[in-house]
Amino acid sequence: MNPVRELLRSGKTVVGTAGSVVGDMAMLADTGFDFLLFDTQHTPVEIKQLNPAILATKGKKAKSIVRVSGNKPDLICFALDAGAMGIIVPMVNTKEEAEAMVRACKYSPDGDRSHSGPRGEFGEAADYRSYLDMVNEELLIIPMIETKQAIENLDEILSVPGIDVLLIGPSDLSIELEVPLDYTSNTYQEGLDTIAAACKRHGVVPGMYFIPPELDANGLIAKGYKFFTQPWAIWAAEGIKNGLSGIDR
Repeated sequence: MNPVRELLRSGKTVVGTAGSVVGDMAMLADTGFDFLLFDTQHTPVEIKQLNPAILATKGKKAKSIVRVSGNKPDLICFALDAGAMGIIVPMVNTKEEAEAMVRACKYSPDGDRSHSGPRGEFGEAADYRSYLDMVNEELLIIPMIETKQAIENLDEILSVPGIDVLLIGPSDLSIELEVPLDYTSNTYQEGLDTIAAACKRHGVVPGMYFIPPELDANGLIAKGYKFFTQPWAIWAAEGIKNGLSGIDR
């Protein structure tokens, strides 16, 4: 079972934060977040460096999701072999690209994923075929929508079986819509509404990668968005300040 997917299936909103190859990921994974997102697109981290950090989250509340740097089967395979329970691929612009992503994530007969033994925390199965089918069903598959081309192809992309969440890259999308970082503009808000409506038509959850400060999570939830990442350091700093404020020193 994939707890993050189960929450989404039940209509709940899930919130994650950034994971890292440094720091105490076991502690962070038990603070209340639903997932830790390990990014290999905009960080110098390579996928094969993630193994210890993902292993540290085993048995914890937050499950590991990896954003690979491109839509390449080898990168996706490395991330899944490390134990990721969800895959994010950036810049998915066409139905064909979405199909290639899904194929790389799933075992035969649903895809082309190479097998290297049980990975992740999907649970026990009666036999190995049942295990493979369970992973195919439970793995979170999350393409990112970040361009005009992707918006034009929304219905085709969302028609691909196996997609669970359609994730917006907020800054890249704003640049593509010619309103750079102007997240409150009518143009940007209309783009969010278009994506949410398409997701609703296809039964896919819309989400956003790190909500910009100008936007409110509850406002996005009202639009139908239910998958977010938020920075943990600001909240942690506030908690530390509150704790220290109660000490006479």
